[in-house]
Amino acid sequence: MVAVTGAASGVGRLLVQRLATPEGSAHLREVVAIDDEFADLRGVTWRIADVCDPGLVSRLGGVDVLVHTADDRSPESRPPQRRARNIRAAQTVLTAAAASGVPRVILVTSTMVYGAAPDNAVPLPENAARVSDNSEGLMGDFAEIEALAERARRAHPSLTVTVVRPAPLVGPAIDSLLSRHFSAPRLLTVKGHEQHWQFCHEEDLASALAFCAVHGVDGRDGVVAVASEGSLSQDEVEGIAGMKHFEVPANLAFGAVRRLHQARITPAAEGELKFLVYPCVVDCATLREAGWKPVHDNEAALASLLESSSGKHALVGRSLGRKEVTITAAGAAGAAAAAIGTAAAIRHLRKRKGG
Repeated sequence: MVAVTGAASGVGRLLVQRLATPEGSAHLREVVAIDDEFADLRGVTWRIADVCDPGLVSRLGGVDVLVHTADDRSPESRPPQRRARNIRAAQTVLTAAAASGVPRVILVTSTMVYGAAPDNAVPLPENAARVSDNSEGLMGDFAEIEALAERARRAHPSLTVTVVRPAPLVGPAIDSLLSRHFSAPRLLTVKGHEQHWQFCHEEDLASALAFCAVHGVDGRDGVVAVASEGSLSQDEVEGIAGMKHFEVPANLAFGAVRRLHQARITPAAEGELKFLVYPCVVDCATLREAGWKPVHDNEAALASLLESSSGKHALVGRSLGRKEVTITAAGAAGAAAAAIGTAAAIRHLRKRKGG
């Protein structure tokens, strides 16, 4: 029996749908959907529960594998509250699973834990070291969740904990700093460094999670990376997207984003900008060797990302309203770097936020 938290929406919903098909449930006697509300999904058993409530333990009877997808990755969430909820949910899931005798838990984090750096190998090996991070960005959330997984393995030897790390997610309804990056007038690049892009379509993540749950794929040290194979160069991405880039020195880019974030004008933290300008490409060896393949290549994933971003406007991770778009667009083509760093932009956006 496989249970899925966050089953009413997003990746959790896609996963439950896949597991409930004859192909996906070939080895399952039951699929359990866990959320704090019902959804219109058939062929599954619903158990209503809040993943942050210790009472979750009472909803896990008979479960063999618990896949936890009920996390918050929205750029609109306030970082302290988002992190508190994400950590509490992961901790509750692990504790409840151990207490109820669930043999295996699968957590979902991100390839962000490898860190993005100008000197990263392309690709990084799946077993590359995790970068320590306690910033308020999502990378810090994922680092803490993975630390919880390590402690759970030591504290509960009978509990197998697998961490699945998808590359940046794309999909029709996904709103992220990545999707907002491609909603900007031009793509930001850092002088002297070439970006390499790797994506993971949410349907491929759901497929990979189902594969890991049904076939017992655990990975070296309990880590499994998921992404489209290979990567795209910056030139390839710009050609597919029909976009151009603007190039700025690293100190200007990171300094501007730091000031904008401190002023609460943009949700993008300085550390998160690295993933938009420096490579973080991972070799997904475990799943490939186990026989799983993604349906979407990077070109198709990028096309999905562009479709979801069509008609939307953003600057440095901040969604823009119609008036802001009008003000920004005039200078964006020739002076996008100035638009993110000047005091004029900061004053205008702060005034809009306050009003």
